[in-house]
Amino acid sequence: MCYSNSSTSTTLQLAERYQKLLPGKPIELQYYFASGFQFPSWHIITNAPNLEQMRWGLLPKWYSGSNWMDFAAKTLNARIETCHEKASFKHLIASKRCLVPSSGFFEWQTNGKLKKPYFIRTKDQAIFSMAGLYDTWLDPSTGAFEQTFTILTTTANVLMAEIHNSKQRMPLILSPQEEADWLSGQAFCSDLSDRSQLNLEAWEIDKKRILGPDANSEIISQRYCNNLPEQKGLFD
Repeated sequence: MCYSNSSTSTTLQLAERYQKLLPGKPIELQYYFASGFQFPSWHIITNAPNLEQMRWGLLPKWYSGSNWMDFAAKTLNARIETCHEKASFKHLIASKRCLVPSSGFFEWQTNGKLKKPYFIRTKDQAIFSMAGLYDTWLDPSTGAFEQTFTILTTTANVLMAEIHNSKQRMPLILSPQEEADWLSGQAFCSDLSDRSQLNLEAWEIDKKRILGPDANSEIISQRYCNNLPEQKGLFD
């Protein structure tokens, strides 16, 4: 799954990367580490001409419950294999697609009772895109409309299967050539499920740091040396 993400790019860098207009009053949303369970605001790319801002944790337009956080905690991700069946997502696939910019994300590897955190990014893109869906919800407590999003996930490729070895999932990362087709609806979910050709790299990071109060710091993604005997490969 994808519950922790980073986006360290400025609004100007994102606007240039995606050829979007800046908002009238740009708000810098830079995260070295962000947990989806804190429902952070994020810069999001849609077919609109401008860079948009939405909150992570999708609330469908029909949601009318009393505790939106409980609901949103279950919609941080959407499985690409079943999103067309789920009430929260199926009405969005045709027209409410988005790109979620990222500079890297975090996942845990499980070895018995031991868990190790890893930072993962693309080798060839400083800013890459995760496929997402979004919706607009009317907050009855404020009378304001709010846009929220979810990140699509797919079956893990070889690298991610070794890291996220408990569930073997990964975010649906798009190549730059796939971004326009995803937004326009020309790319079908079934066409994008195979992510074996992605050029990813990953390394272990400090467990104490990611679980500590200062996880959202520039050093969070630094390589961690655990002083164990040298491995044959990254995950041997």
